[in-house]
Amino acid sequence: MTGLEAVTIALVALGGAATVLTREPFRQAMVSGLFGLLLVVLFLVYQAPDVALSALVAGTVALPLMVLLALAKLGGGRR
Repeated sequence: MTGLEAVTIALVALGGAATVLTREPFRQAMVSGLFGLLLVVLFLVYQAPDVALSALVAGTVALPLMVLLALAKLGGGRR
């Protein structure tokens, strides 16, 4: 394992933990988008550009957008 792979895996682990530990729905959607971007970088490091493109669309753009639209429809996601 190279240093770049180790750093990328560590960042993905930290991003996943940050996503789980974030409580406010709006912030969690934003952190989830950043986590998706970290996954894209991980897939690029492991030379899987097709998977990276799929993750870019699904995890970085589509999922946070759908969550934000649902929060807007429900009134901001405030308790």
